[in-house]
Amino acid sequence: MEVSVSPPSLRVRSAIPWVTVAARLGLAGVMIVAGWLKIETPALSVEAVRAYELLPESLATAVGYGLPILEIVIGVLLVVGLLTRISGIISALLMLAFVVGIASAWARGLRIDCGCFGTGGALEAWEEPDYLGTILRDIGLVILGVWIAWFPPGRFALDSALGLTPSRADGVEEENEEDEEKV
Repeated sequence: MEVSVSPPSLRVRSAIPWVTVAARLGLAGVMIVAGWLKIETPALSVEAVRAYELLPESLATAVGYGLPILEIVIGVLLVVGLLTRISGIISALLMLAFVVGIASAWARGLRIDCGCFGTGGALEAWEEPDYLGTILRDIGLVILGVWIAWFPPGRFALDSALGLTPSRADGVEEENEEDEEKV
């Protein structure tokens, strides 16, 4: 029994670049806001990384100071659509690392704030961690990063303007011309 898969319709193919733009802007917004809130209070960022108890002290300090800068740079690259595939991969891997770290903290019974948006460290006795919600949110952000890496660069991207990535629109037009020739 053979299973045939028909190519996606023109409507679906023409929507992909727009979905990529939405994914780029959504993920970029999260990255820039998270980085900006952390960069304003670097000591809290370092404290948040230390709270996970996963890295040696010197590495936790370096990550705490460097992570906000990386998040902002990746966010800006996503907004302008420059190095889109690489930015998508890095952001997906970063979000995946956050998922693993949060799951690890949850599994080890740590009561910490994720530190995602400028806060961090141990929670007060009356505070409850939201590990599941944070993990689900970050999995959604992993999916956005994978989409961006799989379907770069989307519309309004410097990658296309600079000729760094073939435009998906050109591919759609070429396929349309082939379809018209067959008719």
